Amino acid sequence: MLRDLKYLFTLSAPIFVFTGLYLGGIFSVGVTVLAFLIIPFLELFLPGSIYNLTPEEEAIQNDKKVFDYLLYINIPLQWGLIFYFLVIVSTRELHLYELVAMTINVGIMNGYCINIAHELGHRNNNFDRFISAFLLIPSHYLHFLIEHNLGHHKKVSTLEDPASSRFNETIYAFYVRSVIMSYVDAWKIETNILKREGKAFFSVHNRMFHYIVIHALFLGFVAYTFGSMALIATIFAGIIGFLLLESVNYIEHYGLNRRKLANGHYEPVKQYHSWNSNHELGRIFLFELTRHSDHHFKSTRKYQVLRHFDESPELPFGYPGCILVALVPPLWFKIMNKRVLEYTNEMQDKVVLAVSN
Repeated sequence: MLRDLKYLFTLSAPIFVFTGLYLGGIFSVGVTVLAFLIIPFLELFLPGSIYNLTPEEEAIQNDKKVFDYLLYINIPLQWGLIFYFLVIVSTRELHLYELVAMTINVGIMNGYCINIAHELGHRNNNFDRFISAFLLIPSHYLHFLIEHNLGHHKKVSTLEDPASSRFNETIYAFYVRSVIMSYVDAWKIETNILKREGKAFFSVHNRMFHYIVIHALFLGFVAYTFGSMALIATIFAGIIGFLLLESVNYIEHYGLNRRKLANGHYEPVKQYHSWNSNHELGRIFLFELTRHSDHHFKSTRKYQVLRHFDESPELPFGYPGCILVALVPPLWFKIMNKRVLEYTNEMQDKVVLAVSN
């Protein structure tokens, strides 16, 4: 039970967001300080953990509803903070730096909630998927529901996947490619689904049209109720949210490639096709997203029971720290390219040894 209490740390994100909005001034940055200063700094000194639950412990943890409630509570928290932000922008006299800082603050909250939407979007029930959609609206990224599950998870760590970063690709080039091509892929996937089901492209069955209408209604409501400045701030907060997601995508699979087999298909997704981080503070803050190899190995596995694998490559820092490094491409390449090449060569040697035996 005491071990479960560590996940209460996830509530620090909305608390920091609220504090930044409420106090304003130099405190407007809110959760930015927590996510990209406090956590990366502490993770330089705090040890990681490779501990895995036993099968008996997994069964117990899987049945605990408290882990689901910690996800669900972010619906009222996210939307409440967004409306509080809109009220502030439309009624309070803000300095430009306050407006920018608050927008980044709320944008990071949006990105944080995309991670929660990601967790719920993999669940096998309509209630969780409905909540997942609600969490994605403020980031203008509802198509993620289609592309991530039916695109990224099938094509991960291949050149066909826009959400897998390539060796020597800067994070900025990746932003452009992944944002545009993931959206294009979502349309292609939905079109193929409609064809298989014998439904028309221009019909009420096309979810991509649903998403366009939902986003338009959301932004229209903001503009009508809170004004043009609030609309601009909402758009930018959404962009920051999905760029935070894409930053995570960038570091999760950087330079890792699945082999193409003689039959033309790619090898199955293995634990060594994703970068992991066992830095525990970031793991807790991000609902164990950093144990990413196990997530791709079995996407329906709940966050509280994700496992460490010795064969999974490890990032040099936690996710927040790695994102900061990735924003400086020469530094990222200097640290990571050597790791990619060493790990790739190591895995190739193991494959050759396995074949020869």
